Amino acid sequence: MVLEATMIVVDNSESSRNGDYVPSRWEAQSDAVNLIFSAKTQANPESSVGLMSMGGKGPEVLVTLTTDFGKVLDGIHRTKIRGHTHLATGIQIAGLALKHRQNKSQRQRIIVFTCSPIEESEKDLVKLAKRMKKNNISIDFIAFGDLEPDNTKKLEVFNENIKGGDGSHLAIIPPGPSLLSDTLVTTPILSADGVAPRGGPEEGGAESGGGGFEFGVDPSTDPELALALRMSMEEEKARQEKEGKQDEPKGESLEGIPEENQPLLDGQGEASGSGGDKMDEDKQESSESKAEQKDGDGHGDKMDTA
Repeated sequence: MVLEATMIVVDNSESSRNGDYVPSRWEAQSDAVNLIFSAKTQANPESSVGLMSMGGKGPEVLVTLTTDFGKVLDGIHRTKIRGHTHLATGIQIAGLALKHRQNKSQRQRIIVFTCSPIEESEKDLVKLAKRMKKNNISIDFIAFGDLEPDNTKKLEVFNENIKGGDGSHLAIIPPGPSLLSDTLVTTPILSADGVAPRGGPEEGGAESGGGGFEFGVDPSTDPELALALRMSMEEEKARQEKEGKQDEPKGESLEGIPEENQPLLDGQGEASGSGGDKMDEDKQESSESKAEQKDGDGHGDKMDTA
């Protein structure tokens, strides 16, 4: 899979307080950041992700490039909603953070969330796009919230001027009942990393009732639950296999039971085994009683002749 260093730029301006996205623009971004981190690191464990904000008094690097999900979560929780955005400055700082990545074989990518009006002119954005393209940096825009024609036009022009071999994408997501992250997985920004849509079947014919994931749980959002369900399934499978082996009939003969390898009838047509032994004992006892009776008769005759 692609080895990448990705800087995620979130929009923490006052516009992110709006609740037109479930549950709010800021919370929707936070959920999407978690999804992007999981997608990038699962596609290649050596890929790294950083986080920065572009609202308030100026852009701020919250987390440098890392593979530690806990640091990214901490950066999101420390972010304050304030001020307005500094889009161009934020992209430039993100580019500098990528330039100082430790693994130079990683491809460079910036993913920008924007939900507020863009103050930069179209001319300045075109100049910035060409500079980023020259530095081999791909930039993906996730536009939501403020989708005025002027905003979307500026983003489309920027995207046209930065498109390169590694691909730069623009995703425009209008408000709706679905979560921002659920819509995001259907866009080329994440579908290129092999992320299956939540709530839809995966390739291979999985039923839509399972949400497109094994056990109906997305491992990227709840890895502990997915692992527990998998372990439970394996334990149940092992238990069933063990019970199946115990129920199988054993082919070896039973020790101490003489009837196991004997014919049903003996040579005289009598039943073999314990039943035949009992009949033999009865015959022997009958013969002994007749012999005793005969001996008694002989003694009686001798006494008479005397």
